[in-house]
Amino acid sequence: MSWWWSRAVGAARKPLNQENVPLSYRSVALVVGITGIVGNSLAELLPLPDTRGGPWKVYGVARRPRPPWSANHPVEYIQCDISNFEETQSRLSGLKDVTHLFYVTWASGTNETENCEINSKMFRNLLNCIIPNAPKLQHICLQTGKKHYFGSFFSSGIAAHDPPYTEDLPRLDDPNFYYDLEDILFENVAKKDGLTWSVHRPGLIFGFSPCSLMNMICTLCVYASICKHEGEVLRFPGTKEAWSSYYEASDADLIAAQEIWAAVDPKGKNEAFNCSNGDVFKWKHFWKVLAEQFEVECGEFEDGERLTFVELMKDKGSVWDEIVKENNLVPTKLEDVGAWWLGDFTFGIECPLDTMNKSKEHGFLDFKNSKSSFVHWIQKLKVSKIVP
Repeated sequence: MSWWWSRAVGAARKPLNQENVPLSYRSVALVVGITGIVGNSLAELLPLPDTRGGPWKVYGVARRPRPPWSANHPVEYIQCDISNFEETQSRLSGLKDVTHLFYVTWASGTNETENCEINSKMFRNLLNCIIPNAPKLQHICLQTGKKHYFGSFFSSGIAAHDPPYTEDLPRLDDPNFYYDLEDILFENVAKKDGLTWSVHRPGLIFGFSPCSLMNMICTLCVYASICKHEGEVLRFPGTKEAWSSYYEASDADLIAAQEIWAAVDPKGKNEAFNCSNGDVFKWKHFWKVLAEQFEVECGEFEDGERLTFVELMKDKGSVWDEIVKENNLVPTKLEDVGAWWLGDFTFGIECPLDTMNKSKEHGFLDFKNSKSSFVHWIQKLKVSKIVP
Protein backbone atom coordinates (compact mmCIF):
# COMPACT_ATOMS: atom_id res chain seq x y z
CA MET A 1 0.00 0.00 0.00
CA SER A 2 1.33 3.45 -0.92
CA TRP A 3 2.46 5.59 2.01
CA TRP A 4 -0.21 8.21 1.22
CA TRP A 5 -3.01 5.79 0.30
CA SER A 6 -4.77 5.62 3.67
CA ARG A 7 -5.24 9.38 3.61
CA ALA A 8 -6.37 9.33 -0.01
CA VAL A 9 -9.20 6.87 0.68
CA GLY A 10 -10.45 9.02 3.53
CA ALA A 11 -9.04 7.33 6.63
CA ALA A 12 -8.94 9.45 9.77
CA ARG A 13 -5.60 11.05 10.57
CA LYS A 14 -4.52 12.81 13.72
CA PRO A 15 -2.91 16.21 13.17
CA LEU A 16 0.57 16.82 14.49
CA ASN A 17 0.71 18.38 17.94
CA GLN A 18 3.37 19.35 20.42
CA GLU A 19 3.67 15.77 21.63
CA ASN A 20 4.46 14.17 18.28
CA VAL A 21 6.42 16.88 16.47
CA PRO A 22 9.83 15.43 15.46
CA LEU A 23 12.82 16.55 17.51
CA SER A 24 14.82 16.94 14.31
CA TYR A 25 14.04 17.07 10.60
CA ARG A 26 15.66 15.15 7.81
CA SER A 27 14.28 17.44 5.08
CA VAL A 28 12.95 20.99 4.93
CA ALA A 29 10.43 21.87 2.23
CA LEU A 30 9.53 25.28 0.87
CA VAL A 31 6.14 24.99 -0.87
CA VAL A 32 5.37 28.03 -2.99
CA GLY A 33 1.65 28.08 -3.68
CA ILE A 34 0.68 26.39 -0.41
CA THR A 35 -3.00 27.40 -0.67
CA GLY A 36 -3.33 26.08 -4.22
CA ILE A 37 -4.83 22.80 -5.26
CA VAL A 38 -1.57 20.78 -5.13
CA GLY A 39 -0.01 23.00 -2.48
CA ASN A 40 -2.84 21.97 -0.17
CA SER A 41 -2.03 18.29 -0.75
CA LEU A 42 1.68 18.89 -0.14
CA ALA A 43 0.77 20.69 3.10
CA GLU A 44 -1.10 17.60 4.28
CA LEU A 45 1.20 14.86 2.96
CA LEU A 46 4.67 16.20 3.71
CA PRO A 47 4.25 16.29 7.53
CA LEU A 48 2.99 12.69 7.73
CA PRO A 49 5.40 10.52 9.73
CA ASP A 50 5.86 7.95 6.93
CA THR A 51 6.33 10.37 4.03
CA ARG A 52 9.32 9.67 1.83
CA GLY A 53 12.38 11.68 2.82
CA GLY A 54 10.90 12.63 6.20
CA PRO A 55 10.45 13.77 8.80
CA TRP A 56 9.76 17.05 7.00
CA LYS A 57 9.67 20.61 8.21
CA VAL A 58 7.44 22.65 5.91
CA TYR A 59 7.40 26.35 5.02
CA GLY A 60 4.37 27.43 2.99
CA VAL A 61 4.28 30.57 0.87
CA ALA A 62 1.20 32.24 -0.62
CA ARG A 63 0.16 35.73 -1.71
CA ARG A 64 -2.96 35.89 0.42
CA PRO A 65 -3.43 35.70 4.21
CA ARG A 66 -3.71 32.22 5.63
CA PRO A 67 -7.24 30.90 4.95
CA PRO A 68 -9.17 29.28 7.81
CA TRP A 69 -9.37 25.89 6.11
CA SER A 70 -5.55 25.56 6.20
CA ALA A 71 -5.15 26.57 9.85
CA ASN A 72 -4.54 23.00 11.02
CA HIS A 73 -1.79 22.26 8.52
CA PRO A 74 1.48 21.86 10.45
CA VAL A 75 3.39 24.31 8.26
CA GLU A 76 5.07 27.64 8.93
CA TYR A 77 2.94 29.97 6.81
CA ILE A 78 4.58 32.95 5.09
CA GLN A 79 2.51 35.52 3.25
CA CYS A 80 4.62 36.83 0.40
CA ASP A 81 4.04 38.18 -3.09
CA ILE A 82 6.95 36.71 -5.03
CA SER A 83 6.28 39.03 -7.96
CA ASN A 84 7.77 41.72 -5.68
CA PHE A 85 11.56 41.28 -5.56
CA GLU A 86 12.11 43.33 -2.39
CA GLU A 87 9.31 41.55 -0.52
CA THR A 88 10.64 38.16 -1.62
CA GLN A 89 14.14 38.98 -0.38
CA SER A 90 12.84 40.38 2.89
CA ARG A 91 10.56 37.47 3.78
CA LEU A 92 12.29 34.45 2.27
CA SER A 93 16.06 35.05 2.28
CA GLY A 94 16.28 33.93 5.91
CA LEU A 95 15.09 30.39 5.11
CA LYS A 96 18.59 29.02 5.15
CA ASP A 97 17.60 25.48 6.15
CA VAL A 98 15.52 24.71 3.03
CA THR A 99 16.54 21.46 1.32
CA HIS A 100 13.72 21.03 -1.22
CA LEU A 101 11.74 23.63 -3.16
CA PHE A 102 8.27 22.79 -4.52
CA TYR A 103 7.02 25.41 -6.99
CA VAL A 104 3.30 24.81 -7.52
CA THR A 105 1.92 28.28 -8.26
CA TRP A 106 1.16 30.51 -11.23
CA ALA A 107 -0.44 33.84 -12.06
CA SER A 108 -2.89 34.55 -14.86
CA GLY A 109 -2.56 37.38 -17.33
CA THR A 110 -4.76 38.63 -20.16
CA ASN A 111 -2.69 36.89 -22.87
CA GLU A 112 0.19 34.43 -23.09
CA THR A 113 2.84 37.11 -23.53
CA GLU A 114 1.70 38.61 -20.25
CA ASN A 115 1.61 35.15 -18.67
CA CYS A 116 5.22 34.61 -19.69
CA GLU A 117 6.30 37.95 -18.24
CA ILE A 118 4.45 37.60 -14.92
CA ASN A 119 5.32 33.99 -14.22
CA SER A 120 8.94 34.30 -15.31
CA LYS A 121 9.40 37.29 -13.00
CA MET A 122 7.92 35.38 -10.05
CA PHE A 123 10.08 32.30 -10.59
CA ARG A 124 13.27 34.32 -11.12
CA ASN A 125 12.64 36.39 -8.00
CA LEU A 126 12.21 33.23 -5.96
CA LEU A 127 15.25 31.37 -7.29
CA ASN A 128 17.46 34.46 -7.01
CA CYS A 129 16.46 34.58 -3.36
CA ILE A 130 16.55 30.91 -2.35
CA ILE A 131 19.52 29.45 -4.23
CA PRO A 132 22.15 31.89 -2.86
CA ASN A 133 20.74 31.83 0.69
CA ALA A 134 19.91 28.15 1.22
CA PRO A 135 23.24 26.26 1.20
CA LYS A 136 21.53 22.90 1.88
CA LEU A 137 19.18 23.17 -1.12
CA GLN A 138 19.21 19.83 -2.95
CA HIS A 139 16.25 19.77 -5.34
CA ILE A 140 13.78 22.04 -7.14
CA CYS A 141 10.43 20.63 -8.21
CA LEU A 142 8.57 22.62 -10.89
CA GLN A 143 4.93 21.89 -11.67
CA THR A 144 3.65 22.85 -15.12
CA GLY A 145 0.97 20.90 -16.99
CA LYS A 146 -0.38 19.16 -20.05
CA LYS A 147 -0.63 22.46 -21.95
CA HIS A 148 3.08 21.84 -22.55
CA TYR A 149 1.87 19.55 -25.37
CA PHE A 150 -1.22 21.23 -26.81
CA GLY A 151 -0.60 24.92 -26.22
CA SER A 152 -1.69 27.65 -23.84
CA PHE A 153 -5.20 28.95 -23.25
CA PHE A 154 -4.25 31.70 -25.71
CA SER A 155 -2.74 29.39 -28.35
CA SER A 156 -2.56 30.89 -31.83
CA GLY A 157 -3.99 27.71 -33.34
CA ILE A 158 -0.72 25.93 -34.06
CA ALA A 159 -1.18 22.18 -34.42
CA ALA A 160 -0.77 20.33 -31.13
CA HIS A 161 1.03 17.02 -30.80
CA ASP A 162 -0.82 13.82 -31.58
CA PRO A 163 -1.75 12.10 -28.29
CA PRO A 164 -1.03 10.11 -26.24
CA TYR A 165 1.55 12.59 -25.02
CA THR A 166 5.03 11.45 -24.01
CA GLU A 167 7.56 13.58 -22.16
CA ASP A 168 10.10 13.57 -25.01
CA LEU A 169 7.87 15.43 -27.48
CA PRO A 170 9.41 18.71 -28.73
CA ARG A 171 8.04 22.08 -27.72
CA LEU A 172 5.42 23.73 -29.87
CA ASP A 173 6.39 26.84 -31.83
CA ASP A 174 4.09 29.06 -29.78
CA PRO A 175 4.52 31.22 -26.64
CA ASN A 176 4.02 29.17 -23.49
CA PHE A 177 5.05 30.25 -20.01
CA TYR A 178 5.68 26.61 -19.10
CA TYR A 179 8.62 26.64 -21.53
CA ASP A 180 9.97 29.83 -20.01
CA LEU A 181 9.79 28.41 -16.49
CA GLU A 182 11.67 25.29 -17.58
CA ASP A 183 14.42 27.42 -19.15
CA ILE A 184 14.73 29.49 -15.96
CA LEU A 185 14.90 26.29 -13.92
CA PHE A 186 17.65 24.74 -16.03
CA GLU A 187 19.61 27.99 -16.10
CA ASN A 188 19.58 28.33 -12.31
CA VAL A 189 20.15 24.69 -11.42
CA ALA A 190 23.37 24.80 -13.46
CA LYS A 191 24.71 27.50 -11.10
CA LYS A 192 24.87 25.20 -8.06
CA ASP A 193 26.82 21.93 -7.98
CA GLY A 194 24.72 18.94 -7.04
CA LEU A 195 21.38 20.74 -7.31
CA THR A 196 18.79 18.56 -9.07
CA TRP A 197 15.38 19.23 -10.59
CA SER A 198 12.16 17.60 -11.71
CA VAL A 199 9.25 18.84 -13.83
CA HIS A 200 5.70 17.52 -13.38
CA ARG A 201 2.95 17.83 -16.00
CA PRO A 202 -0.54 16.99 -14.68
CA GLY A 203 -3.73 17.47 -16.63
CA LEU A 204 -7.13 18.38 -15.19
CA ILE A 205 -6.59 18.30 -11.42
CA PHE A 206 -9.07 16.83 -8.95
CA GLY A 207 -8.33 18.28 -5.51
CA PHE A 208 -9.20 20.73 -2.76
CA SER A 209 -8.62 24.47 -2.71
CA PRO A 210 -11.46 26.97 -2.52
CA CYS A 211 -9.15 29.73 -3.77
CA SER A 212 -7.49 27.96 -6.69
CA LEU A 213 -7.63 29.50 -10.15
CA MET A 214 -8.32 26.08 -11.66
CA ASN A 215 -10.43 23.94 -9.31
CA MET A 216 -12.84 21.95 -11.45
CA ILE A 217 -14.27 19.95 -8.54
CA CYS A 218 -15.19 23.09 -6.60
CA THR A 219 -16.68 24.64 -9.73
CA LEU A 220 -18.89 21.60 -10.35
CA CYS A 221 -19.95 21.41 -6.71
CA VAL A 222 -20.99 25.05 -6.62
CA TYR A 223 -22.93 24.62 -9.86
CA ALA A 224 -24.71 21.52 -8.51
CA SER A 225 -25.49 23.30 -5.24
CA ILE A 226 -27.13 26.18 -7.10
CA CYS A 227 -29.14 23.76 -9.26
CA LYS A 228 -30.44 22.01 -6.14
CA HIS A 229 -31.21 25.28 -4.37
CA GLU A 230 -33.28 26.49 -7.33
CA GLY A 231 -34.89 23.11 -8.04
CA GLU A 232 -33.29 22.93 -11.48
CA VAL A 233 -32.03 19.93 -13.46
CA LEU A 234 -28.24 19.47 -13.48
CA ARG A 235 -27.80 20.40 -17.15
CA PHE A 236 -24.54 19.60 -18.92
CA PRO A 237 -22.90 22.78 -20.22
CA GLY A 238 -20.58 21.31 -22.81
CA THR A 239 -20.06 19.72 -26.21
CA LYS A 240 -21.05 16.25 -27.34
CA GLU A 241 -17.36 15.35 -27.57
CA ALA A 242 -16.78 16.31 -23.95
CA TRP A 243 -19.87 14.34 -22.88
CA SER A 244 -19.00 11.11 -24.68
CA SER A 245 -15.21 11.00 -25.09
CA TYR A 246 -12.65 9.49 -22.77
CA TYR A 247 -11.12 11.89 -20.24
CA GLU A 248 -8.38 11.55 -17.68
CA ALA A 249 -7.67 13.45 -14.47
CA SER A 250 -4.78 14.04 -12.08
CA ASP A 251 -5.54 13.59 -8.39
CA ALA A 252 -3.87 16.33 -6.33
CA ASP A 253 -2.57 13.84 -3.75
CA LEU A 254 -1.10 11.72 -6.53
CA ILE A 255 0.68 14.74 -8.02
CA ALA A 256 2.06 15.68 -4.60
CA ALA A 257 3.20 12.09 -4.05
CA GLN A 258 5.00 12.05 -7.40
CA GLU A 259 6.68 15.36 -6.65
CA ILE A 260 7.87 14.16 -3.25
CA TRP A 261 9.12 10.91 -4.79
CA ALA A 262 11.09 12.76 -7.47
CA ALA A 263 12.55 15.11 -4.85
CA VAL A 264 14.09 12.29 -2.80
CA ASP A 265 14.51 9.26 -5.10
CA PRO A 266 17.59 9.29 -7.38
CA LYS A 267 15.52 7.70 -10.17
CA GLY A 268 13.23 10.73 -10.26
CA LYS A 269 15.85 13.44 -10.47
CA ASN A 270 16.61 15.56 -13.53
CA GLU A 271 13.55 14.28 -15.41
CA ALA A 272 10.17 15.52 -16.60
CA PHE A 273 7.12 13.38 -15.83
CA ASN A 274 3.50 13.30 -16.87
CA CYS A 275 1.15 12.79 -13.95
CA SER A 276 -2.33 11.35 -14.45
CA ASN A 277 -4.36 8.87 -12.45
CA GLY A 278 -3.76 5.94 -14.78
CA ASP A 279 -7.37 5.36 -15.89
CA VAL A 280 -9.98 7.06 -18.06
CA PHE A 281 -13.62 8.07 -17.58
CA LYS A 282 -16.49 9.76 -19.40
CA TRP A 283 -18.26 12.84 -18.14
CA LYS A 284 -21.64 11.34 -19.01
CA HIS A 285 -20.94 8.78 -16.28
CA PHE A 286 -19.44 11.20 -13.75
CA TRP A 287 -22.38 13.58 -14.30
CA LYS A 288 -24.61 10.97 -12.65
CA VAL A 289 -22.16 10.71 -9.75
CA LEU A 290 -22.22 14.50 -9.29
CA ALA A 291 -26.03 14.52 -9.35
CA GLU A 292 -26.16 11.75 -6.73
CA GLN A 293 -23.75 13.58 -4.45
CA PHE A 294 -26.02 16.64 -4.39
CA GLU A 295 -29.37 14.85 -4.71
CA VAL A 296 -30.32 16.78 -7.82
CA GLU A 297 -32.00 15.54 -11.01
CA CYS A 298 -29.38 14.51 -13.55
CA GLY A 299 -29.58 16.03 -17.00
CA GLU A 300 -28.26 14.67 -20.27
CA PHE A 301 -26.37 16.16 -23.18
CA GLU A 302 -28.66 18.57 -25.04
CA ASP A 303 -28.48 19.00 -28.80
CA GLY A 304 -28.62 22.47 -30.26
CA GLU A 305 -26.82 25.61 -29.18
CA ARG A 306 -24.22 24.79 -26.57
CA LEU A 307 -24.89 25.66 -22.96
CA THR A 308 -22.05 27.36 -21.06
CA PHE A 309 -21.27 27.80 -17.39
CA VAL A 310 -20.67 31.51 -17.94
CA GLU A 311 -24.21 31.96 -19.25
CA LEU A 312 -25.91 29.62 -16.76
CA MET A 313 -24.18 31.17 -13.75
CA LYS A 314 -24.61 34.78 -14.83
CA ASP A 315 -26.17 36.84 -12.02
CA LYS A 316 -26.10 33.91 -9.55
CA GLY A 317 -23.94 35.72 -6.98
CA SER A 318 -26.89 36.52 -4.74
CA VAL A 319 -28.11 32.92 -4.98
CA TRP A 320 -24.76 31.67 -3.76
CA ASP A 321 -24.85 34.20 -0.92
CA GLU A 322 -28.19 32.68 0.16
CA ILE A 323 -26.78 29.15 0.02
CA VAL A 324 -23.76 30.14 2.12
CA LYS A 325 -25.95 31.81 4.73
CA GLU A 326 -28.62 29.11 4.92
CA ASN A 327 -26.07 26.29 5.26
CA ASN A 328 -23.63 28.13 7.53
CA LEU A 329 -20.81 27.65 5.04
CA VAL A 330 -17.38 29.25 5.07
CA PRO A 331 -18.01 32.76 3.68
CA THR A 332 -17.07 32.87 0.00
CA LYS A 333 -18.08 34.79 -3.08
CA LEU A 334 -19.27 33.04 -6.22
CA GLU A 335 -16.42 34.39 -8.31
CA ASP A 336 -13.90 32.89 -5.87
CA VAL A 337 -15.25 29.33 -5.83
CA GLY A 338 -16.63 28.99 -9.36
CA ALA A 339 -14.09 29.00 -12.20
CA TRP A 340 -16.69 29.11 -14.96
CA TRP A 341 -14.14 29.83 -17.68
CA LEU A 342 -12.30 26.62 -16.70
CA GLY A 343 -15.50 24.60 -16.87
CA ASP A 344 -16.31 25.96 -20.31
CA PHE A 345 -12.77 25.24 -21.53
CA THR A 346 -12.80 21.70 -20.11
CA PHE A 347 -16.21 20.85 -21.52
CA GLY A 348 -15.42 22.46 -24.86
CA ILE A 349 -12.67 20.07 -25.97
CA GLU A 350 -12.02 16.40 -26.42
CA CYS A 351 -9.41 15.54 -23.80
CA PRO A 352 -5.98 14.59 -25.21
CA LEU A 353 -4.57 11.66 -23.24
CA ASP A 354 -1.04 11.18 -21.97
CA THR A 355 0.93 8.16 -20.79
CA MET A 356 2.45 7.37 -17.39
CA ASN A 357 4.92 4.85 -18.81
CA LYS A 358 8.01 6.95 -18.12
CA SER A 359 7.01 7.59 -14.52
CA LYS A 360 6.38 3.88 -13.94
CA GLU A 361 9.62 2.88 -15.66
CA HIS A 362 11.51 5.19 -13.29
CA GLY A 363 9.90 3.62 -10.22
CA PHE A 364 6.80 5.66 -9.38
CA LEU A 365 4.00 3.10 -9.48
CA ASP A 366 1.22 4.92 -7.61
CA PHE A 367 -2.16 5.43 -9.25
CA LYS A 368 -5.64 6.68 -8.39
CA ASN A 369 -9.14 5.54 -9.25
CA SER A 370 -10.65 8.65 -10.83
CA LYS A 371 -14.19 7.95 -9.65
CA SER A 372 -12.96 7.48 -6.07
CA SER A 373 -10.94 10.67 -6.44
CA PHE A 374 -13.96 12.58 -7.75
CA VAL A 375 -16.15 11.54 -4.82
CA HIS A 376 -13.37 12.03 -2.26
CA TRP A 377 -12.78 15.67 -3.16
CA ILE A 378 -16.51 16.42 -3.31
CA GLN A 379 -16.82 15.04 0.21
CA LYS A 380 -13.78 17.05 1.31
CA LEU A 381 -15.45 20.26 0.16
CA LYS A 382 -18.63 19.30 2.02
CA VAL A 383 -16.88 18.37 5.26
CA SER A 384 -14.91 21.62 5.08
CA LYS A 385 -18.18 23.56 4.75
CA ILE A 386 -17.27 25.07 1.40
CA VAL A 387 -20.36 23.59 -0.27
CA PRO A 388 -23.54 22.19 1.33
